[in-house]
Amino acid sequence: MFTVSTVNVNGIRAAAKKGFTEWFAGTQADVVACQEVRADLDAIPKALVDPEGWHAAHAVCEVKGRNGASLYSRSEPEASRIGFGEAEFEASGRYVEMELPGVVVASLYLPSGEVGTPRQDEKERFLDAFLPYLVELREKAAADGREVVVMGDWNIAHAEIDLKNWKGNRKNSGFLPEEREWMGRVFGEAGYVDVQRRLDPDGPGPYTWWSYRGKAFDNDSGWRIDYVAATPGLAETCTSVVVERAPSYDQRWSDHAPVTATFDWSPTV
Repeated sequence: MFTVSTVNVNGIRAAAKKGFTEWFAGTQADVVACQEVRADLDAIPKALVDPEGWHAAHAVCEVKGRNGASLYSRSEPEASRIGFGEAEFEASGRYVEMELPGVVVASLYLPSGEVGTPRQDEKERFLDAFLPYLVELREKAAADGREVVVMGDWNIAHAEIDLKNWKGNRKNSGFLPEEREWMGRVFGEAGYVDVQRRLDPDGPGPYTWWSYRGKAFDNDSGWRIDYVAATPGLAETCTSVVVERAPSYDQRWSDHAPVTATFDWSPTV
C-alpha cells in the first residue's frame, strides 16, 4: 500500500501548538505534503524541519511569513526540486517535488487570488505557467517509468458539488468559470485524475476548507479545494480518500482538514 496526505496548515508554528505535531506523529502516511507553512526554516519547530524517520524538502517564500510548501517522505528521494522553472514563482514557496522509487510526489500551494486585484493577475499567470509543467512532468515521469501525484491546496473548487454555497460564489476567486475550466484541463488534457471524484463522483463535497467566520464549520458550509491529483495508472489503484475533519470546531488546528489517499500500489508491482 502507498498512502499520501496533504494539508494546508495555515501557519505551521500555530498549527504545531494546536495539534498538528501530534497528528504528524500519528499519521500512517508514506508521504505528507503541507502548504501555507509561513515560516523560514529557522522558525519552524525542529521536530518538523527534519523529523526523525522522514526525509524533508521545504520551499520557503522569499517574503517572510508568506506561503511555503513542505514535503515529507519516509523513503529517501532520488532527487528533490523547489519550484517548477517559472522565474516569477521560483522563490514564492508554492511548489516542491520529490522523485521516489516509481513515483514523483509534489506539494502545491496555488495562489488564492482576489477578483479585481493584482492577486488575481498573479493567480492567472501561475495557472498559465503551471498547466504546461504538469503535462511535462507527467510525460517525463512516464518516460522514467514513474507515476505522479500532485497534492495540495489548489484554491479552486472545480464543480458545483465542490462547495456548499456555489450560487453565491460564481463571481468570486476560487469558483470563476475560467478557473473551473482550468481545473477541467488538469483532469483532461494534462492527463491527471481527481482521485476523490473517481471514488465519489456525485458529491456533494466532502469539503476540505471552512472559513473561521460565522458557523461555516458547524454547518459544513465549506469548499473542496484540497486535491490529490494522480496519473491514471496510480489513480486506478486508489482504494480510499478520507478527509480528516476535526470532531469539533475547537479541535481544529487549521481552517483546512488533511486529505489522505491510499493506493493499492507499490513501485515493485
